[in-house]
Amino acid sequence: MQVKKLLQLMTAGLLAAGASTAMAQTNGTMLQYFDWESNGDGQHWNRVKNASPTWAAKGITAYWLPPAYKGASGTNDVGYAVYDLYDLGEFNQKGAVRTRWGTRAEYLAAINAAHAAGIQVYADIVLNHKIGADATEWTTAVRVDQNNRNIEYGGDVSVQVYTNFNFPGRMQSTGTLKYNNFRWNWYHFDGTDYAQNLGADGCTNCRIYKFRGSGKSWDSGVSLEKGNYDYLMGADIDFQHPDVRAHLKDWGVWYTNTAKLDGFRIDATKHITSTYFNEWLSHVRNATGKPNAFAVSEYWEADINALNNYVNTVNSSGNNMSVFDVPLHATFQRASNANGSFDMGSLFNGSLVAVNPLRAATFVDNHDTLDGRGLASKVQDWFKPMAYAAILLRESGYPTVFLGDYEGVPNKVANHSWIIDRMLTGRKFHAYGKQNNYFDHSDVVGWTREGNAQHWYGLAVLMNDNRSVAGSKWMFVGSAHANQCFNDVTNAVTTAVCANASGWANFSAPAGKVTVWVRSGKFGRHTG
Repeated sequence: MQVKKLLQLMTAGLLAAGASTAMAQTNGTMLQYFDWESNGDGQHWNRVKNASPTWAAKGITAYWLPPAYKGASGTNDVGYAVYDLYDLGEFNQKGAVRTRWGTRAEYLAAINAAHAAGIQVYADIVLNHKIGADATEWTTAVRVDQNNRNIEYGGDVSVQVYTNFNFPGRMQSTGTLKYNNFRWNWYHFDGTDYAQNLGADGCTNCRIYKFRGSGKSWDSGVSLEKGNYDYLMGADIDFQHPDVRAHLKDWGVWYTNTAKLDGFRIDATKHITSTYFNEWLSHVRNATGKPNAFAVSEYWEADINALNNYVNTVNSSGNNMSVFDVPLHATFQRASNANGSFDMGSLFNGSLVAVNPLRAATFVDNHDTLDGRGLASKVQDWFKPMAYAAILLRESGYPTVFLGDYEGVPNKVANHSWIIDRMLTGRKFHAYGKQNNYFDHSDVVGWTREGNAQHWYGLAVLMNDNRSVAGSKWMFVGSAHANQCFNDVTNAVTTAVCANASGWANFSAPAGKVTVWVRSGKFGRHTG
């Protein structure tokens, strides 16, 4: 198999972590191993380490771990309010040595344990901004409109801003910082949203300050939402500054080598110059000797044309970057809110997995989409089993299981571990071979997988979003399964269904349910 094709298959989730070309039919599945409300007792890395053999047995082949570096709120910080990228829980900064998740030593031990279990590790890369500066600086800025960042107000003003990052906890007796001596100053940023000397300066619609100076402007190559969506929060990093570009590449190499990373989930990319990650990924992959390191971008855009344009831009240099399928998530949300009146035949219309499947990283919900979160767009609990079937049991896309959906989040999400476990087993052992689609009805839709030489038994999936009436559908399971019987492993239907001599069977699903059918007595078995 050509290397380029192998990379494409990895991107589509068709290779398990560390799989050889001989096992190219092993399905890959990512676990987002955290939520905003995950326990902040400092034991998370230890839990990851101890649970890795169990997750591997379930069929998880890669972890997306939370930001591992010190955040502005210390042990309370999930990691997205980035303070020091080089502090993985090693230095006494922001009130503690450890991060919310644990210490550097525990983090590295967790990664080693994941690797020992055959699970790859993807780090959360947050490069858009910094928060929690060690001191203020004076510079010149202009206020801009929050809803159109290209509109300026009131002329230039002197501002006292939190942009001086010196990292005193990493200071050595030599007067240099451990690992890297780079210090951040105002000119490494494009703007901020708070000036100490102005406070709430009476301009309620223009509390974003764009810095003035040589070469200062909002970065290009970002989303055109709000005119120019470079600015998101905190001290906004200037990706036009050559020292910044070089420093972040150096850090990427250090981090990848230090933590033995296998890939990256890259945060908030609609706010970062799109071409920068072509440079960053190429440099980090080459410098670390990991040309196949996986990368997935969080470009939060529900419009498929805009998202696919971004996908094509960031892959123009052959960088093999996947992107989360936000349009599909948005469709799941609409379907769940429709309470049974959604046209299920259109479930994949306008999704990235439909138009660009080799780049699509599919998901149901994540840490940002639950009620009250920054990108609130929760998929309702009743629909989640159908949504997980749609990402875990089909041939295209690289799916992510969200820990919040698996364990539940108090007052936000029910615990779906039992049904997700059943579908993970279905993905690991049965979701292979030719796919036959039956998206020909507004309520009752499904598909079958015929299996292959390594995974004989295949499966059938039927989804019914009508919450009042049961449904059924004849589907072809393959001539190899003629006269064979199937059982629903979700236990929604308790009677077996048998295929006829031509390989067709009439599968059913109760109102508002998904059923997953596997050859009787063969669930969780490849062959034999």
